[in-house]
Amino acid sequence: MSRLVNCRKYQTQLEGLEQPPFPGAKGVEVFEQVSKQAWFEWLDHQKMLINEKQLNVMDISARTYLNEQRDKFLDGNDTDAIEGYVPENDKD
Repeated sequence: MSRLVNCRKYQTQLEGLEQPPFPGAKGVEVFEQVSKQAWFEWLDHQKMLINEKQLNVMDISARTYLNEQRDKFLDGNDTDAIEGYVPENDKD
């Protein structure tokens, strides 16, 4: 049986992650408060941010930026947009 969490992004009970996505207190916080759906949506958005903005993830300022964007995204707040990106649902 899957583990349910009260997802902070969607404000409803959804399936949770199987384990913290990264070490430390922040990883545990995500594990306890973020659904699998929201986490995988964040990973897709993060990938687009890295590619569009040509971020070097070895650079501390890029990692700080991505951490800020992750927190905004998972809290359901607006994040930086990807220029020219049109979600599949809006293409028709």
